[in-house]
Amino acid sequence: MLQGKNLINGQWVGSEDTAASVDLASLSFAQANLNQVEEACQAARAAFRSYSQKSRAERAAFLNKIADEIDVLGDQITDIGTRETGLPEARLIGERGRTTGQLRMFAGVIGSKDYLDIRIDQALPDRQPMPRPDIRLTHRALGPVVVFGASNFPLAFSAAGGDTASALAAGCPVIVKGHSAHAGTAELVGQAIANAIQACNMPRGTFQLLQGSGRKIGGALVQHPEITAVGFTGSTAGGRVLYDMCHSRPKPIPFYGELGSVNPVFCLPQAMAQRAISIGKDWAASLSMGAGQFCTNPGVMLAIKGDSFTALQNAAVTLLNAGPEQKMLTDSIHASYHDGISELAANAEEITDGQRSRKPRHGRSAAFRVNASTWLETPALHEEVFGAAGIFVECDSEAQMLQVAQELQGQLTITLQMDQNDTTLAKELLPIVEEKAGRILCNGFPTGVEVSSAMMHGGPYPASTDSRSTSVGTLAIARWLRPLAFQNFPASLLDADL
Repeated sequence: MLQGKNLINGQWVGSEDTAASVDLASLSFAQANLNQVEEACQAARAAFRSYSQKSRAERAAFLNKIADEIDVLGDQITDIGTRETGLPEARLIGERGRTTGQLRMFAGVIGSKDYLDIRIDQALPDRQPMPRPDIRLTHRALGPVVVFGASNFPLAFSAAGGDTASALAAGCPVIVKGHSAHAGTAELVGQAIANAIQACNMPRGTFQLLQGSGRKIGGALVQHPEITAVGFTGSTAGGRVLYDMCHSRPKPIPFYGELGSVNPVFCLPQAMAQRAISIGKDWAASLSMGAGQFCTNPGVMLAIKGDSFTALQNAAVTLLNAGPEQKMLTDSIHASYHDGISELAANAEEITDGQRSRKPRHGRSAAFRVNASTWLETPALHEEVFGAAGIFVECDSEAQMLQVAQELQGQLTITLQMDQNDTTLAKELLPIVEEKAGRILCNGFPTGVEVSSAMMHGGPYPASTDSRSTSVGTLAIARWLRPLAFQNFPASLLDADL
């Protein structure tokens, strides 16, 4: 049962300020105050030394228990999540499976000490001209971590999402700043984690949940001296503000932000000649999936102008025009989407039918066309529109396609639609796009991010604030660890892993 409260140091507590839920009738959520931020940060610091010293087996059991407790509340989470976000039931069920799967995956990761990247240089006392000491390097948890819930993933990128799961696996207590779009879902997941804390006898401050303004509460959290790292998924503007706060502190801390990406798709000539219509249909399906509210939404498609590209566009537009109006996550996201397509319409030709949804918080897909020269000269066309809006960029030649690739900002993904006879051009494109993206696909489309050891979900700025890290996959745990070397330590002081 929802209480509309914050979880601080093991207790569900209210506050003097509340904010009404948009979609949960008669329910308001306590908005944390600055005193509660202080209390939560101190509780996380107090929990850190104890929690980080728990054995790998104990932390793995805790992660598995969280997954079990989320499954127990599964139907309630689905019900509340669909009411809050407008996402369909099947999507919430699938996302819940991804969330529990991530938790269990990280339990498996820390079951082995491989993630610690232990390195041992044994002593060489007789080495000349100087002896070598015994040095043993491992990785230790950073400390208390703040995680911001994402608007578009109420489960997999929020209270118990990948950032939380990987940080807890590393040994870091977590404070989640819940997203107002799904405060009820966050609270239910918080209840599941609180139950697991009690069952596994973990410190009370191991996980805490605060609701409230991102500007006020989020800013106070990232600037608190006890916080040692931040995970964020959201807008470029909001993420940049928090990034600057983290790096302007007296003691700067890492900020791992996933921000904006248009995820370009390059359609190479032979692929266009062989399967233009199927590529267009698949692109339309990917673009409009979930009202386009995915960070890997393929917002830009590039090809050499001609009959094949025209056929591709016609196939895509036919599907987009026939597609349903879809409910968007929040009123503000809906408003921003319509502002974004108005900006696109001012700089490019709209080739969908131009109809806009008249339903509150609903959007329809939109597609635009522009020549590559105009695209290169118009920075507004390079920006992400969060929703089902896409741009076809018509290039005059392969050389111009390479020029467009050169001018791209950092991206989460770049896709090459290619056949075997496109290999020569692909080899020219590849060194350019390798500098621009965290993940490069051959054929297929980027929506749908596999949670696995080899996945990279990040990229050069503005796709993310640290192109060396990922927010999806087992490598995500590295964000919350730091290397530590022990020199000439007696075995009695070293842990079993060393």
